[in-house]
Amino acid sequence: MVRTSGSIRDQVEALASREPAFARVVAKLGVPEPRKSEPGAHTLLRTIVGQQVSVAAARSMWSKLEAAYGTPPDLSAILKASDEDLRVAGISRQKAGYARSLAELILSGELKLDALPADDEEAVALLTKIKGIGRWSAEIYLLFAEGRSDVWPAGDLAVQVEIGRLLGMPEKPTEKQMRELAEPWRPYRGAAAILAWHSYNSAVL
Repeated sequence: MVRTSGSIRDQVEALASREPAFARVVAKLGVPEPRKSEPGAHTLLRTIVGQQVSVAAARSMWSKLEAAYGTPPDLSAILKASDEDLRVAGISRQKAGYARSLAELILSGELKLDALPADDEEAVALLTKIKGIGRWSAEIYLLFAEGRSDVWPAGDLAVQVEIGRLLGMPEKPTEKQMRELAEPWRPYRGAAAILAWHSYNSAVL
């Protein structure tokens, strides 16, 4: 798990013993704090709401949605709502479709977020049945909401940029290259991603 300071420290230290680039990050910046979100449908719904908009816009939309449908928003009411109802709450027609997809899968029991498969790839496959939730969003959910230790968001741009920089690569690695590069870091690839974000965010400050 990567949901506690202790677990992050243990895994980052294990990575640092395998990869000198990670050891240098830890020596310079220390061990990152865990990044957590709450497990459950509301976190995925918030992901949908926040897609392709600024942080400020996402907060505004979420506040409107909660004002209209409760805290957290009532999935049954969202499933029954019209596009116009949801538009008044700040949700575009496309995102309304995504929100209904999530609500339908949850309420039908087809997607049980409290009983996702232990196998990460199987869990990703289930989560991506939700319209609007791609592989990256599914991996981020598993990493931050469930704290899964070996989830590797290889398509994340910041992780790609920073891993390439840390390893001295001439160009940003592709998603395929990222998966190959990270094989030696199993079963701590989640901590490797968190360490890469830690380094990236420090570099851009």
